[in-house]
Amino acid sequence: MRSRRLIVRTAVVLASAALLSAKGATTKIVVTGAELDAPIELRDRELIAPFNVWSGPGTSMNGVEGADGFIVDWRAGPSEPPVGDLQRFELAFFADSNASGSSSPVYVVSYAIDRSSGDGHVYLPGRSDPRWASNVRTIFRGPQYEGHWFHAAAAWQSVMRTYVTPHASRLRP
Repeated sequence: MRSRRLIVRTAVVLASAALLSAKGATTKIVVTGAELDAPIELRDRELIAPFNVWSGPGTSMNGVEGADGFIVDWRAGPSEPPVGDLQRFELAFFADSNASGSSSPVYVVSYAIDRSSGDGHVYLPGRSDPRWASNVRTIFRGPQYEGHWFHAAAAWQSVMRTYVTPHASRLRP
């Protein structure tokens, strides 16, 4: 019994070390949506650096939980799901890692823009969403965040208005 616990603890430590070594800077954000003719890849490191998935709640640095970062206005708290005439996208975040050759995203969220107000909203997949399992392998933010909608950070809304929405077919005059 004691040796089994030791094996389990060792496996957890090794898995945690592998996960920690996989953390790195955001290298690419891929935006997909029904209104886009093709996925849009944001690769400019300077542009995407502020949107690191390893920031905000569920992350910590020097023992202090993250309160800001990623693409969410965390301080505003969860919001009601957006309704009305929405433009919907899926955002897949890729990052540097020590894993050899993996081209899988490290985190995936939904994004909706209210066409009347222009406000952006972010959905962090919850337990019933198929994307949840792979997301929590990267970051477990907790049930107070996962499965909820949030207002998007102003900086992220600006990126979407500049680089993505001009390419969406229904927004063209």
